Amino acid sequence: MKKLKFLFGVMLFLNSFHIQSQGFENFITVDGNQLFDGNKAFRFLSYNVPTMNYVEDNMDFEETNPYGLPSEFELRDLFETLNRVGSNVARTYTIPVRNKKFPSKSITYVEGPGTFNEEAFKVMDTMLALASEYKVRVIIPLVNNWEWMGGRPNYADFRNKNKNEFWTDRQLIKDFKKTIKYVLNRTNTVTGVKYKDDKTILAWESGNELENPPEWGIEIARYVKSIDKNHLFMDGFFAIHTDGIGPKNVFVQQYSIDEPAIDIISTHHYEPTSAIMISNLKKTVNLVDGKKPLILGEFGFISVSGIESVLNYLMDEPAISGGLIWSLRRHDKDGGFYYHTEPFANVLYRAYHWPGFDDGEIYGERETMKLYRKKSFEIRNLETPEITVPNPPIVLDFNETPKFSWQGAAGASGYDIERSESPDGPWEIIEHNIDDVDTPGFDLYSDEDAEIGATYYYRIRALNKAGKSDPSNIVGPVKVNFLTRVDYSRHLMKLETYKNLEIETGDCRSFKEAFSRIHGKKNAEGVYFVPKSFKEIRLFSYESSKKPNIKFYASQDGLNYEQVNYSFDEYKSNEKNYDYLIPRKYTINQSTINSNQEIKYIKFKSTDKIDIVRVELEYQ
Repeated sequence: MKKLKFLFGVMLFLNSFHIQSQGFENFITVDGNQLFDGNKAFRFLSYNVPTMNYVEDNMDFEETNPYGLPSEFELRDLFETLNRVGSNVARTYTIPVRNKKFPSKSITYVEGPGTFNEEAFKVMDTMLALASEYKVRVIIPLVNNWEWMGGRPNYADFRNKNKNEFWTDRQLIKDFKKTIKYVLNRTNTVTGVKYKDDKTILAWESGNELENPPEWGIEIARYVKSIDKNHLFMDGFFAIHTDGIGPKNVFVQQYSIDEPAIDIISTHHYEPTSAIMISNLKKTVNLVDGKKPLILGEFGFISVSGIESVLNYLMDEPAISGGLIWSLRRHDKDGGFYYHTEPFANVLYRAYHWPGFDDGEIYGERETMKLYRKKSFEIRNLETPEITVPNPPIVLDFNETPKFSWQGAAGASGYDIERSESPDGPWEIIEHNIDDVDTPGFDLYSDEDAEIGATYYYRIRALNKAGKSDPSNIVGPVKVNFLTRVDYSRHLMKLETYKNLEIETGDCRSFKEAFSRIHGKKNAEGVYFVPKSFKEIRLFSYESSKKPNIKFYASQDGLNYEQVNYSFDEYKSNEKNYDYLIPRKYTINQSTINSNQEIKYIKFKSTDKIDIVRVELEYQ
C-alpha cells in the first residue's frame, strides 16, 4: 500500500473540509472552589491527550522523523472517541518549540523567538474548531518544563543560555511572552474567533510540570490575564507525587493559592497505590482550604481497583472539580493506532486506546476504560448511555496483492473483512473480528487465501458489542498478481523451524512501539517456507550493532541451502530524545539470489542480537 505523504495530507485537509462549529454558550467560571458553566456546577473526568495538537509518535519502521501534525481524520477520530468515552474536557500537552535534538525536517509551532509556524497553528485552529463541534472543552499548557516536544530548555537554546535562566532572564521571559501574546491574540482561521474569545478553551495553564519560582508564576499569570480576561488560568507548577516510584513528593505552592490571577490549582499524582495517592490528595485539599478549585491535572499508573478507589474519593470530594488520567491515543490516518510506552512504573503502561485491546491487558486497558467511562458520566449526574455502533471504517487503496490497511472507526473493537468478485456482491466474510492493533507502519491485513490471477473487491465493517457498522468504501477491482505471507512476530509458528529464537514483549519504546518481536541472540536461526516460488522477502529487524547482523540462505527442497546475497536499508533517526535501536530492512529477491531454481525456503542466521518485528514473504 502506498501511504499518503504526511505534509500533502495536512495541506489537503486544511483546504478541503468543512467544520460545523456549534460553540459553547458560556465561558467556564469560578465561584469559590467550584467551576461553573453558567449557573451549573462543572465537573469532569477525562484524559490527557498529549498529542492533540502534535504528533510525536510517528513510529513507522522506515520513518526517521517521529514528529508532525495531525490530519483531519486523526483529529475527528480523537474527538469522536472522547464523545464515546463520556469526556467533556481534554488537556493537550504544550505548544511545541523547535528542539535541536529533533530531525531537521521536523515541523514545530515556535520556530524561534517571536517566529511562529503558520501551518502548525492552522492545525491548532482546526483542533479548537473540532473541539467546539464535538463539545469538548480544552485545557492548554503554554510551555513545557522538559524538552519533550520542545519547551523551557529550547527557549534557552535560542539565546545560548542555560535552561534554568528561563525563570529569571528578562530576555527569555520576553521571548516566552511573545508566544503567549501571539497565541492569545490569534484569530482562528477556521472559526474567525480569537483564541482569547473562544469558549472552547476551559483554561490556559502556565505550563506542564514547571519547576518555576513563585515570582515567575505570578508574573506569567498576571500577564495572561492582562491580555485575556475571559479564560481561567491554571498554575502549572510541578506539584508532583511519586512516593515509592520516584524521588518527588512536592505539594502545591502557597503563591498559587494566594495569587488572584491564578484561578485553578493543579497537581500530578503517580503514587504506587491508591491509598498513598488519596492521602496526598487529602493533604492537598486541606492546603488549598476551599480557596480555589483543585484539578488532578495528571494521574495514573496504578491498578484498576486503585483507579476506582481514587475516582470514588474524587467524586465524593466537592473541592476537586475534575481529574485527567494519563493518557489517550487516537487512530493513525495510515491505519492502526498511535502508541506510546511510558518509561515509568517498570515500563508497564502504554497509552489507552478505546475500547481496549489484548495488548493492553497487562495494565487493564479494557477494564480501566470501561470504569472510567461510567464514572465520567456519573460525575456529571448523567446516566451512562449504551455503547453505540461504530461508524464505517475507510479502506486505504492497494493493488497487485491484497495486503492493506484501513482508517479505524472510533469505538470499534474489531473488524470484518469482506471480499467479493463483484462490486454488487455477494460478499463473503473472509476474516471475522480482527482488531487494528499492530506494529506501527505496516499494513494491517493480508488476504493469503486469495487466488493468484483472480480479481476481487474488498470492504470492511467495524464491530463492537452494540453491533456492526455499515460497510466501508469498496476498493477494487484488484487483480491479484502475487500473495504476501506475513509473520507479525506474535508467535513462532509462522516459521518452519527455528533455533535460539523466542517471542519477547515489553520495552516497546526501543523498538518504535512494536509490542512483540522475535528475539534472537548470536547464532539464532529460522526458516520460512512459501508454497510457490518466492518473489521477494523482506525482514524487518531492530539492531544495535554498526553492521547488519543477519545472513541468508536459500533452498529448493528445505534440505540443501546455499548462502545468498541481500540488500538492506537502514533507517537510523537523528532524533535524540529517545533511545531507539537501529531499524534495518533486509530484502531478498530473485535478482539477489541469481538462481533459476524454484526457491521455496529461506533461512536466516544471526551474527549478533536481533529483534525481528515483521517478515513479509511474497510469492507467485
